[in-house]
Amino acid sequence: MALTFAQLTERHGERYKWLVLATVMIGTMASILSSTIVNVAVPDLSRHFTLGQERAQWVSAGFMLAMTLSMLTTPWLLLRFGLRHTYTGAILLLLAGGVIGGFSVNYPMLLSMRVAEGLAAGVLQPIPAIVILRSFATGEQGRAMGIFGFGVVLAPAIGPSVGGFLVEQFGWRSIFFVVVPFCLAVLVLIRRYLPLHSAEALGGSRRLDWRGLLLVALATVSLLNALVYLHDDLRVAIGLLLLGAVALGSLLVYLRRTKVEPLVNLALFGYRQFAMGSLVAFIYGMGLFGSTYLLPVYMQMALHYAPSRAGMVLLPAGIALAVTIPLAGRLADRQPAHRLVAIGLALLTVSFVLMAQGASASGFVALMAWAVIGRIGLGFVLPALNLGAMRGLDPSLIAQGASTINFVRQLGGAIGVSLVGIVLEWRLAVHHSGLGGSVDAPGSAAERIAAFDETFFCVATVCAIAVVAAWRMRPAPSVSTSLPPT
Repeated sequence: MALTFAQLTERHGERYKWLVLATVMIGTMASILSSTIVNVAVPDLSRHFTLGQERAQWVSAGFMLAMTLSMLTTPWLLLRFGLRHTYTGAILLLLAGGVIGGFSVNYPMLLSMRVAEGLAAGVLQPIPAIVILRSFATGEQGRAMGIFGFGVVLAPAIGPSVGGFLVEQFGWRSIFFVVVPFCLAVLVLIRRYLPLHSAEALGGSRRLDWRGLLLVALATVSLLNALVYLHDDLRVAIGLLLLGAVALGSLLVYLRRTKVEPLVNLALFGYRQFAMGSLVAFIYGMGLFGSTYLLPVYMQMALHYAPSRAGMVLLPAGIALAVTIPLAGRLADRQPAHRLVAIGLALLTVSFVLMAQGASASGFVALMAWAVIGRIGLGFVLPALNLGAMRGLDPSLIAQGASTINFVRQLGGAIGVSLVGIVLEWRLAVHHSGLGGSVDAPGSAAERIAAFDETFFCVATVCAIAVVAAWRMRPAPSVSTSLPPT
């Protein structure tokens, strides 16, 4: 029987907020796992469906584009349907995408199921931050974010290893079914712990701003497709860039003039920490998700590792990340957020620079060590970024702030995956190599590795720029961040 928030709080007492956090944490684990585990199978998918690099990267980019757009609807969904129904619907969509995707008979069917999974993941992503900022005291938020972060990265930590094993033993279809047990478990937890009526406690938009959503979708899709066409047809790319620019300009004008509560509230960017945090989130998303796509492809297609061996390279890094996040979460309650974010991004930059130095000459253990450095840096960034950007927001803006900063980060990620795919395809062409065929395709191993090294340098440059932006997240000394912007 479904109970209200007050009844569940009375039944479970002080620990109830932790039970809610655990419920939304497992659901988000499933969505993040579905976004990252498929990267191990990209080479197999390329061969099975005879895809070039520019099409294969849409397995990741399509998911991220759908996730980027749908997360802007989370505040409206929470107010319209409540936490329980919103979360249940998103989990059921994620479950359907995984099951049907595993039985795909062609590439369009596979891609459509990845989009469905992305739509579900986008709705799920902002909810934990909203729950933490609404349910936990300021002194507990860093700890809660750290524990949440530990759970969220635990699945991706073992995901590449499990995914590599599954691809080797059972083929690429098996990785789609990994989310099934997570989804089934969280459906049980939803029935036990999520309240029947909770929209008022979480806040959100009173009406769905469909005009704003349409303009955001048009601008985002035009931009990402323009990046794809840059390599093949410059005229089409320029046309799409112009369309995207017009849509973006129209969106800004619309957001300033609309009398409906907008999809993205521009008042958020009147808070300096939020504005700088959003810039960091965008650049950080480009580097993080671009590298998450690049690493498994690099180890299989350039270094000729089997999928399971490629996954083993990332396993210690994932464990290091899972251990770092709770510690960084506690530090986020005591140290300035901008300092932790800058340190983390610097470590991530160093990791990519080391990767670009020619990992094949350094061996398996060195690759592990360099991946560990990057994931420790990532552990410093994750708890501090959202807290640093959103502390001081007016309570009425928290739900929109959470969805907006997640949107910005995922938009950066979708662009990052596309850019990495484009840069990699370009550098492979320059070095007369490719990814579409077998590992023995024309193009020497040294030429292929050189193409990947140059792509890693591009990712490192993006992360280095984010370090500078992170330092600008520090609060202005003469202005209290607890006051709304003027």
